[in-house]
Amino acid sequence: MDPVKRSLISLHFTVILLGGTGLFSRLVPLNALDITLMRSIFACIILFSFILLSRGSLKLRSAKDYAIATGLGILMAVHWVSYFAAMQFAGVSVGMIALFTFPVITVLIEPFFEKIKLVWQDVISALIVIIGVYFIVPETSLDNDITLGVLIGVGSAFLYAVRNILHRKHFSHYSGAKAMGWQTFIVVIVLLPFLSDNVSSASTEAWLLLALLGTVFTALPHALIAASLRHLRAKTFSLIACMQPFYGVILAIIILDENPSWSALIGGVLITSASIYETINAQKLHGRTEEE
Repeated sequence: MDPVKRSLISLHFTVILLGGTGLFSRLVPLNALDITLMRSIFACIILFSFILLSRGSLKLRSAKDYAIATGLGILMAVHWVSYFAAMQFAGVSVGMIALFTFPVITVLIEPFFEKIKLVWQDVISALIVIIGVYFIVPETSLDNDITLGVLIGVGSAFLYAVRNILHRKHFSHYSGAKAMGWQTFIVVIVLLPFLSDNVSSASTEAWLLLALLGTVFTALPHALIAASLRHLRAKTFSLIACMQPFYGVILAIIILDENPSWSALIGGVLITSASIYETINAQKLHGRTEEE
């Protein structure tokens, strides 16, 4: 199968898994930093073990790559902590939607990192995403936790957009497992000094949920993302990933018994439509490139 098409299919499957990560902010009775740290420990163990079992090497090629891995890991650490914090303040649906301003941010800042131009189709897709976010966010008052969660989520979105672009530009020559393995390792190093005492007293159920989050919902999908970015632009991934809040809302309905409004459902449809358009557009552009 064509590598671009394979990457697109992989991303759609990955988005379903990532759509469930927000649930753990409510299911696990720990703060955002502790959840992120334990998530990263489990993910790092799984990814590094996979590399070693595959007879691969954990070493990077140069001192520069170690520096890049460190920078990406720091960005990922702050992004993940703010991601869970946003959902703990504003709720899973609103916090996740706030994060997904990152496709718009990516579209706007990618020209500063790569030799590409912003085209009108990108602007339209970005506007559709903004409208979708407007419909899904139920509360915009500056006097409550929802607003704080949205602001934290937007900050997290900016960090995520920058991390994705830098990863593709400077670190995509490594396999998905190796790239994410090193980044989760850096997350552990950065956050370990701030670990709270609540982790040691957590219940068995909480530990099982953390293990599930770190393996199935982190190690697997983020390795797939890192691998897919070798064939797709960060902007393409960003807009496809706009389906994540839609899946997140569905999972929240089933597992957390949330009741989103009709406006939230309308916003989900708009965001999904932008993602589908970007997927089709990416395939058309790849086909034209091959013909040329």
